[in-house]
Amino acid sequence: MPPERKPILCYVTDRRALTTAHPPTNAIDGASIPRLRSAIQKAAASGANWIQIREKDLEGGALIDLARLAVTDTHEHGTRIFINDRMDVAIAVNAAGVHLGEHSLPLEAVARWRRRTRGTNFQIGVSCHSLKAARSAELAGADYIYFGPIFATPSKAAFGPPQGIEKLHEVCVTLKIPVLAIGGVTFENARTCLEAGAAGIAAIRLFQDATDTCELAERVHALARGST
Repeated sequence: MPPERKPILCYVTDRRALTTAHPPTNAIDGASIPRLRSAIQKAAASGANWIQIREKDLEGGALIDLARLAVTDTHEHGTRIFINDRMDVAIAVNAAGVHLGEHSLPLEAVARWRRRTRGTNFQIGVSCHSLKAARSAELAGADYIYFGPIFATPSKAAFGPPQGIEKLHEVCVTLKIPVLAIGGVTFENARTCLEAGAAGIAAIRLFQDATDTCELAERVHALARGST
């Protein structure tokens, strides 16, 4: 990776994983939003330059409230906030963009809307799990993609076996838009993703499981500088 290129470091939220229930359950306790807000603040302060709000089960009003808090809480750090799936929420809170999954609005429709009404500042991202899908996303107007899962991880098990570094490299050298590696990315293996050509990494646990904000900041800054 050229030393002058700064990697994109994206925290993907998951407040379910922040529950204090023992044993962990799928239930969401009343303190999950404050804990998530704290995690967002910590990630932004530590150097995450993108944050994707990925809380699929939240109703529209609650999601808007959370997204507005995220935009406000991270403004001083220059963090870019992306909303998963919900383009209406992204527009309402003036987010940096929307990230589309397999069951979101069609990418082509969102790209047409942007051309007609909003110009180029509103970014569109797409999750892809094959080179074919990645090529299609680029042609349809995506500004960046997530590609993965690169490594084994429970949260991405539904998308099949890990893609691996070689497939990541193939996608990176084929596409002209930024490719972010996702799925099982840790501080220990992130460097291999960047060396394969990824423009950055997207992760949940890498940011969310950190207990020491200062240590997290130090490791994020080291990764951004290109240190091992």
